[in-house]
Amino acid sequence: MHMSQFHYLPLAPAFFAILVGLFIVLFVILLAFRALEQAYLNLGVSPGAAMLLLISSLVGSYFNIPVADLPEQQVQSNKVIDFFGMQYSIPTVENVGGTIIAINVGGAVIPTIMSIYLLANRHLWLQGAVATAIVALVLHWLAEPVPGLGIAVPVFIPAIVTAVVALLLSREDAAPLAYVAGSMGTLIGADLTNLDKVAGLGAPVASIGGAGTFDGIFLTGIVAVLLAGLYRPRQRGLQL
Repeated sequence: MHMSQFHYLPLAPAFFAILVGLFIVLFVILLAFRALEQAYLNLGVSPGAAMLLLISSLVGSYFNIPVADLPEQQVQSNKVIDFFGMQYSIPTVENVGGTIIAINVGGAVIPTIMSIYLLANRHLWLQGAVATAIVALVLHWLAEPVPGLGIAVPVFIPAIVTAVVALLLSREDAAPLAYVAGSMGTLIGADLTNLDKVAGLGAPVASIGGAGTFDGIFLTGIVAVLLAGLYRPRQRGLQL
């Protein structure tokens, strides 16, 4: 498989546009209520860093980093897979001997780096671990192997579960907890603990944090910003 074949949108263009639209709507709403800066500061980062984070996630979702190659099998190519009301793109591939395990930049690399920063900056290691474990257990139970795609979860489930768990654990730290648990819980519970189910699905690329889970992870970022607009955190740590 050529490197260029690892670069593709995780969703069909129309559905990816919906995520972009939700991001724009969030920005406009917070700006209209003059809550944008406070919301991002409550999350634990500056407004500029938070905007860059979400934009980088969208742009980074186009890129996958190959890390492993499963045994040779027949794979699907150049298709759109319907799952739970969403459409996911299957890349056009040539000379593929099996499923490639990859890591999505926007749905895995960036959220992991940001989660580690928030855990360290806000001293939420224990609460973050508990929240992540709960979300991971729920999503592991709900995740489904989808032929041609890999592992997928219903798009709104990560955001809903994450919001409930974060608010139950700590309202003042709900925003960073939501981002950490939503991102890491989805990656661990849906993708990593289900890698053994990928073989035989006929997916040319099984992307961790990519198609099947990226939309849910991105929506948890939006939920985190919304929670940041509602609840003020304890004053501690420095913002980026």
